Amino acid sequence: MRLAITFGFNQVISHGFGVFLFAALVPMMQHTININSWYLALAGALTQISYLAGAMLLGVVGHRLDSGRTLLVTGSLTSSLLFIMGWLNDPIIMMCLLTIMAASAAMSWGSIVELVTRHGRADRTATNLSIASSGTAWGYSVNGLIILLIVPLLGWRSSWMVASVLGLVVVFTTFSLLKSMRNQAQSQDIDVNFAVAMGTKQLFKTVFRERTAFLSCLILLLVGASTITFTTWLNTYLAELSLPPALGGYTWSMIGLTGMIAGFFVGKLADKKGHGVTLLSIFGIFALGLVAFSFHPAHFVLLAGFGYGMMYFPIWGIVAGWVSKQYSSKATMQINGIGMVAFGLGGSLGNLLAGMIHEATGSLQNIYWLICALGIVLFILATYIFLQERQSKTPMVGDISPAA
Repeated sequence: MRLAITFGFNQVISHGFGVFLFAALVPMMQHTININSWYLALAGALTQISYLAGAMLLGVVGHRLDSGRTLLVTGSLTSSLLFIMGWLNDPIIMMCLLTIMAASAAMSWGSIVELVTRHGRADRTATNLSIASSGTAWGYSVNGLIILLIVPLLGWRSSWMVASVLGLVVVFTTFSLLKSMRNQAQSQDIDVNFAVAMGTKQLFKTVFRERTAFLSCLILLLVGASTITFTTWLNTYLAELSLPPALGGYTWSMIGLTGMIAGFFVGKLADKKGHGVTLLSIFGIFALGLVAFSFHPAHFVLLAGFGYGMMYFPIWGIVAGWVSKQYSSKATMQINGIGMVAFGLGGSLGNLLAGMIHEATGSLQNIYWLICALGIVLFILATYIFLQERQSKTPMVGDISPAA
């Protein structure tokens, strides 16, 4: 549990603070800095591209890096840049730092995947990874506390510095954990530097030709297209339906709270019942919420938020844990890196399509029906994986167990 919690707090720093804190603090920052909509749009585009670049870099050359050192370097870098953010007045420089932190966040998560699959208990892989991935939801909640407690007392600049101090505490805690893990591996005479990895050509061949690797990336592509598009346009769609803005706020709270606890339960389900059952369950809940929301947005938006939180935050750990059943820790990290790229591409395509539909029809209703269809496709994929898992566990007719 120490491993999962520590890596979960790394997600708080890398994603919660490094990726999402800026968006949370922008309304307060605009009182003293000229951050207009053009800067916000450019910052969103650059950080998305940077995140994809970091994920791709990890997939291509990550196997040559020491994951423990990478995690410490990215954590230290993000903590330092968070501190600097509190002193800046130039939006252009802020965008540059946000871009660096986005790439750092992608590399941080890939390192966590490799470390957990190599050093964690095999029977707790999914639990550890899903708890760690849910750290992003913890970051949402910490950001809320910063806005409610730190900003009114000390101002938005101090909020960046508080985030930086928390980041340094996590870095030192992570260093202690990694040292303990390395000592334990050496005492058991395990070569901590050995893990089978793939070259770039072999990596892409694997992703396109082998079922588990291909399906993991396809799942993340569809998750990106559905979830990123859902949240990007949610408040706009609710406003289009003349629903109260508070409903959007309650939905965001539901997403964050559900995500905070989902990692513990979803991961345990995967370790005990299998990844097929787990994917079937979380995609089923997600699809059900989307179907209900599509028919009656006002009544079922909170159900959609619940399904979103149950699926989105643990899915990273569940997919990585599923891939780790077939590949080494380094190869799992590389495939996960390509999966993160697929996720980002899915989100970009989904948002682009939503913008085109909104421009052409003046309504977002059709895009939410499309998101609903994507949720159903994810459920169908999970059904296929579940049936394949069950088939592989079913003994062939005529198999005879050897006598004792």
